[in-house]
Amino acid sequence: MTSTPVEQVGEVCDATERMIAQVRDEQWAAPTPCTEWNVRELVNHLVVGNRRFAGILRGAVPPGNGPRPPVTDVLGDDPLAAFRDSSRDMLAAFDEPGVLDKKVSMPIGTVPGVVALQLRIVEGLVHGWDLAHATGQTVRFPDDLVEQALAFTRDRLADVPPDRSPFGAPTPVPDDAPALDRLAAYLGRPVTTATD
Repeated sequence: MTSTPVEQVGEVCDATERMIAQVRDEQWAAPTPCTEWNVRELVNHLVVGNRRFAGILRGAVPPGNGPRPPVTDVLGDDPLAAFRDSSRDMLAAFDEPGVLDKKVSMPIGTVPGVVALQLRIVEGLVHGWDLAHATGQTVRFPDDLVEQALAFTRDRLADVPPDRSPFGAPTPVPDDAPALDRLAAYLGRPVTTATD
């Protein structure tokens, strides 16, 4: 893998953007594997998350692990444009000099910027999986990036206290399942396989 970490999160955003562009009007209210959200709420969560990360990296969003403000719908009449704009802003924030080395305060604790970036990759991948499954699309993320995210998740998120984890408890999945299915299962999604 020769792409930089910022390019990698950009690849995830680009693939997710392509899926959002294919969501049909009647699918916005459809349920997702992330059970508290329908498709629109899931995309809204991604946009809010992109904006929050950009704000944290720039020091404009208060750090810490306190309660977050209520989530409002920020998609307006053009969810695709909202996602695209929030992704570009977040990528620009991650690309600023020194950001990947500085410490930032996240809900899981204070981490280097590069770890925050890896967290965003993981969240983008698993919510991309959610979106694809909710809308009947094929997920197209680079396998090596997914394997990297799975290794990071197993290494770093295992130490996060359950009450501070942004993900659910792992669910069973075959060892030979595709990497993205293994990541989704590790983060609490019920994954069915062709043999189920």
